[in-house]
Amino acid sequence: MDTLKRSKDRKVTNAVMPSGKTPAIANTFGLPSGKPFSCPGATSVCEIICYAGKLEKIYKGVREVLVHNWNLLRNADLDTMYALLDGMVTDFEKDSDKRGADKLFRIHWDGDFFNDAYTYAWKRVVENHPDVQFWVYTRTEDSAIILRDIPNLSLYFSADSANLDTAIALREEYGIRLAYLADNFEQGQSVIKQITGRPGAKCPENKGALPLISNEGSACVRCGLCVFNKADIVFSASKK
Repeated sequence: MDTLKRSKDRKVTNAVMPSGKTPAIANTFGLPSGKPFSCPGATSVCEIICYAGKLEKIYKGVREVLVHNWNLLRNADLDTMYALLDGMVTDFEKDSDKRGADKLFRIHWDGDFFNDAYTYAWKRVVENHPDVQFWVYTRTEDSAIILRDIPNLSLYFSADSANLDTAIALREEYGIRLAYLADNFEQGQSVIKQITGRPGAKCPENKGALPLISNEGSACVRCGLCVFNKADIVFSASKK
C-alpha cells in the first residue's frame, strides 16, 4: 500500500530546528481545497480568502503532495482510509518520540472532511492514538457532529457570514467551538459575543502578536488556544 504524506508547517509544527526558522517534524496533513476536491462546506467567503488554496497555486511541490493524498483517499473505503491515516499518524508519533517532542497534530492545514466515511476514519484514528492531541477546523456540518466530544481532539467549526446559521445551531445544540472569520477583529468578536456571551479570542498570529515560528516554537503551539480547545477564536481577513 502506498502511504500518505505529511506536511511541515511553520505555524503549527510541534518541534523547531535550532535555526528557529524551519519545522523539525511534519505534524500536519492536507488535501486539495475547494468544492471540486475536499471542501463540500466551502462558503463564498472562504473561497475568496483561502490562504491554503493560494499556496497550492504558488508551489508546485505542495500541490503534488496534496493531490497524492487525495488520489489515495477519495475513492477508498473506510477501512482503507483508516489504515492509511493510522499509519501516517503512527509514523508521526515515532518522529515525535525521537525528538522528545509533544505529540500535537493538526488535521488539515489545507482541505476538509469530504465525506462521512473519511470523517469516521479520522474518528477511529484519533481514538486509537490517545497520546496525541489533535486539532482541526471544519466547515462540514456533518463532520463536526460526528467528531464532537472526543477527549484528545480540539474541534472547531469554521464560520463566517455565509454559514452563520449553521454555526449557531451547532453551538446551541452540541456546544461546538467556533472559529469565526470576519473582515476585522472587532466585527468578529461582536458576532461571537452575540452567540456565546463572550467575545472570543483574537488569533495572536493573525493579529501580529506572535511570529509564525521562532526558537520558542510555532505560533499555534506557543499560543495553545486552538490546540487545547480553550476558547472560541476570531480571525481577521484584514489582520486588523
